[in-house]
Amino acid sequence: MSETNYVKKDTFEQMKEELHQLKSVDRPAASRAIAEAREKGDLKENAEYDAAKEAQGMLEAKIKYLEGVIATARILDETNIDTSKVSILTKVTVTNMGTKKKATYQIVSEKEADLKLGKISVTSPIGKGLLGKAIGEVAEVTVPAGNLKFKVENITL
Repeated sequence: MSETNYVKKDTFEQMKEELHQLKSVDRPAASRAIAEAREKGDLKENAEYDAAKEAQGMLEAKIKYLEGVIATARILDETNIDTSKVSILTKVTVTNMGTKKKATYQIVSEKEADLKLGKISVTSPIGKGLLGKAIGEVAEVTVPAGNLKFKVENITL
């Protein structure tokens, strides 16, 4: 995980809290579950033990992932963002040139992306296509469904 993860301060704090929860509460609970399952006898045929070990493995993978994201995080200050062009954390209103429908998206990091909230990842095809565009420019985006054209109507914070 060598790429930089751009996040807002509140998202960074949420990730740190989640990591603390995983390490201080969930990890000891997983260890206890393994110990309890181990006490129930033969490990070869102990499904509870296998499930506890698998849950512990998934927990450790999540901890490692979060540690990597936090280590490569760069906290963005919204007061320093230039709204003359589309960049991370800006809200951009676009018109789909094919359907003439308007939509507003906020360009965010992968960790913060949530299409239901109108937040698209900077690494998504649409996010990449819109980056650097100014009001009035058209972004041509290749998506699995084909090529789309979006005209940038407005850029705000």
